[in-house]
Amino acid sequence: MDRPMPNLMFNGMSVMFKVRDLLQPPRKVLEEVGIKPGLRVLDYGCGPGGYVADAAERVGESGTVYALDIHPLAIQRVQDVARKRQLTNVETICSDYETGLPDNCVDIVLLYDIFHMLSDPQAILAELQRVLKPDGVLSFNDPHMQEDKIIAGVTSNHLFRLVNKGKRTYSFSKPELSR
Repeated sequence: MDRPMPNLMFNGMSVMFKVRDLLQPPRKVLEEVGIKPGLRVLDYGCGPGGYVADAAERVGESGTVYALDIHPLAIQRVQDVARKRQLTNVETICSDYETGLPDNCVDIVLLYDIFHMLSDPQAILAELQRVLKPDGVLSFNDPHMQEDKIIAGVTSNHLFRLVNKGKRTYSFSKPELSR
């Protein structure tokens, strides 16, 4: 699958994400998603963890946020954020695409600003569809892609269907809900 980017490139990307988060705060993006206490959220391709703290606060002590990234520095940064903010409901996963999570265990998957970089996006979508609960939501945001490419990229293998287009995100569900 994919390989981690060089550390210098990751650090540069992290600085760019801090600027992005100032202009478009993660809490504003997550407002569209419907994260509630007790839910299990997977931040797939979490990077330095810009969405992790807000998601962890929203799911509360009874919920869990899984932060997955291929880059060891991303995992380290998320762990640092969780420790500093005393977020005991954050679990990190260092992986190229397999989550290691059981089938149908996640309520919401955040797939933000990563899809355009994936070498095999369909394999990753299959893994996300596997871990997402039947009534779960795949929340998608990638400012590097046009709307038609987003929708086609996520729905082309019939693993997901578009259920809502928000101001900042697209929401997809498993196709079983359309029956």
